[in-house]
Amino acid sequence: MFFQQSANCPVTTTVAVIDASAIASATSASKAAGLRLSVLLIGLACAAFAHADDGMSKQGWSLQGFGSAGAAYSNNTDADYVTSALKPEGVGASGRWSTDLDTRLGAQLNFTANNKWSAVLQVVSEQHLDRGYRPAVEWANIKYQVSPDLALRVGRIALPMFLAADYRKVGYAFPWARTPVELYGGIPLTSSDGIDATYRFNRGALKNVTQGFYGRTHQALPEGSGLEAERLAGFTNTTEYGAASVRLSMLSADVSIDVNVLRSFFGRLRQFGPQGAVLADRYDLNHKRVTAVSIGASYDPGRWFVMGELGRKQTHSLLGDTTAFYATAGYRLGNFTPYLTYARVRADSATTEPGLNLAGFPPAAAGAGAVMNGYLNALLKTVRAQRTISLGARWDCMTNIALKLQLDHVTPQDGSQGSFAHLRPGFRSGRSVNVASAVLDFVF
Repeated sequence: MFFQQSANCPVTTTVAVIDASAIASATSASKAAGLRLSVLLIGLACAAFAHADDGMSKQGWSLQGFGSAGAAYSNNTDADYVTSALKPEGVGASGRWSTDLDTRLGAQLNFTANNKWSAVLQVVSEQHLDRGYRPAVEWANIKYQVSPDLALRVGRIALPMFLAADYRKVGYAFPWARTPVELYGGIPLTSSDGIDATYRFNRGALKNVTQGFYGRTHQALPEGSGLEAERLAGFTNTTEYGAASVRLSMLSADVSIDVNVLRSFFGRLRQFGPQGAVLADRYDLNHKRVTAVSIGASYDPGRWFVMGELGRKQTHSLLGDTTAFYATAGYRLGNFTPYLTYARVRADSATTEPGLNLAGFPPAAAGAGAVMNGYLNALLKTVRAQRTISLGARWDCMTNIALKLQLDHVTPQDGSQGSFAHLRPGFRSGRSVNVASAVLDFVF
């Protein structure tokens, strides 16, 4: 698989669903930047064809690149369809068309000193919450190969959870236009700063890789806000036998999300006495222990493939508890691969809250309390419940270049806003939305 460090396999981690409707609508400058990057990526995709036979050196320096030039269309203008909580906008309310949803450009620099020491630096440029495309360091670590079976790494490392861990940003490496948002969109952070150890065990056709990791991660948010995940620890185990692969992952982290509007909300909620303090402690985003577990499996004998993943997340906060899964099947007809995906996420925690008991409060305080109750329930609607049926096709039109077309039929459920933000009065949970995407992926 492309751009995998030899010490591990798939995945990513950690938690945080931030209501994207709290971010202001997109500016025309941001849209122009996304369009310019898309045009640049198409040009780089053509250039990638000329470098298709370049190989990685076994010792010394090597440079690789990857990118995705995407365009998406939505038939609904009452909300933005977003692929991640770390996207400031999507497609729909901010515009029927968007080039920001899937467009990115990345480069990876590898250095191999000898058969013991190596290092990697990966930088990715994609739209951030501030609507800019500044490059960000995705990986930056040093690896020491203790033995043929045991490797240690220190630095910024891909979080190993889900099947697409090490290549989540490399669209060319997976069949879809984008990873299923029901599962991957709920855990948007993809790396941590820390250490990991990987042990390989092979016996005949059986291959097993176990990885343990410990670290922390930080994601800057607009206006000085931020997301912190500390004491981030877990393990993953991947077993392969022939064309079959199974991956089990577990993760736990101490998560804090410092957003000005939420800090103010919980502060005011505590002013309503003991019952307000109880609600604030229940839903606050300060130092909450978050756990996530997932299991994924794939079977790919060559002509066809099936794959699926199931994940559960517990946050003990406003982010809610969710269970998500998807299943995909595809069939290869030469360079053409049609596929079908069904994905769903459900809320396992309350999405409504009676809130403050306002009986006996003075009229002014009762009115303010009613506003607080309404805002709390609006926030709980961001706990995702949604299903998506996706029909798509991948065409490997040139060496290292693939064009993907995908149609998503998305239905938020149970009063949730699902993977939608910037809601307008016409938005209704339970009403389906169609999103069409075209993505040109390449590596070089």
